[in-house]
Amino acid sequence: MANSPQHAGREARQKLGWWHANRFLFWRRLSQFAVLAMFLSGPWLGVWILKGNYSGSLLLEVIPMSDPLITAESLAAGHWPNLTTLLGALIVIVLYALLGSRVFCGWVCPLNVVTDVAAWLRRKLGFRQSLKMPRGLRYGLLLIILAGSAFSGMLLWEWINPVAAFGRGLIYGLGATLWLVAVVFLFDLLIAEHGWCGHLCPLGAAYGFIGAKGIARVKVVDRSRCDNCMDCYNVCPEAQVLRSPLHGKNNESLLVLSKDCISCGRCIDVCAENVFTFTTRFNHSGE
Repeated sequence: MANSPQHAGREARQKLGWWHANRFLFWRRLSQFAVLAMFLSGPWLGVWILKGNYSGSLLLEVIPMSDPLITAESLAAGHWPNLTTLLGALIVIVLYALLGSRVFCGWVCPLNVVTDVAAWLRRKLGFRQSLKMPRGLRYGLLLIILAGSAFSGMLLWEWINPVAAFGRGLIYGLGATLWLVAVVFLFDLLIAEHGWCGHLCPLGAAYGFIGAKGIARVKVVDRSRCDNCMDCYNVCPEAQVLRSPLHGKNNESLLVLSKDCISCGRCIDVCAENVFTFTTRFNHSGE
């Protein structure tokens, strides 16, 4: 029997304990705040772990890391980035290509905290009406951004990119950035469930392509354990990725292989029957 979205995870907390029902959420928040702390260590403590911002930085003042979407926009616009920027983008692409699908979105992106709070409030307040949008819209927006940059010669998306703006705001002071964050939060809360991360974010689309063949994957341990409580669907920002592994035919993979998965582990947290686990894409046991 399906549980109410308002109580998603309650059964897991009662049966398995608070830590088991929130452990991946805890580690994700720790990861997100640790990245922010590494950016702030220089201005606050004079020890530069990450110098720069989420768009471009230096790790330990040596290793460059660059936003692959901004780099792609720059190339499309005809502005050849310097070698450090190109190397930084290559490092980021290789790192996330190895890790798994959209790990940046679930474990690093600062805006993910905002959208998660909006989704949590939707469930608690019982907001079920949601604007219906195609999941593939973000991939169309990604193409439009790159094409627009090519035709205009400008990095069009960076004028309104809420991920980059919020990241810079957290490091240098929010100021005018607050309106962008507020728009994303209210859009997710009042208009579309998981609207930004699940339907619109072109940076998430880029990381989906990058991590499509990544190693880390969520897997269904045993379909027969599922009691159709729907808690995993209620908390997953990309619930469609669970259907085939969880309810597919016997010849369909138990691995969540969709590039849309953000590898957040919330389905593992809230499942009272221990249906899910983290593993690698090479683990085909039980299939």
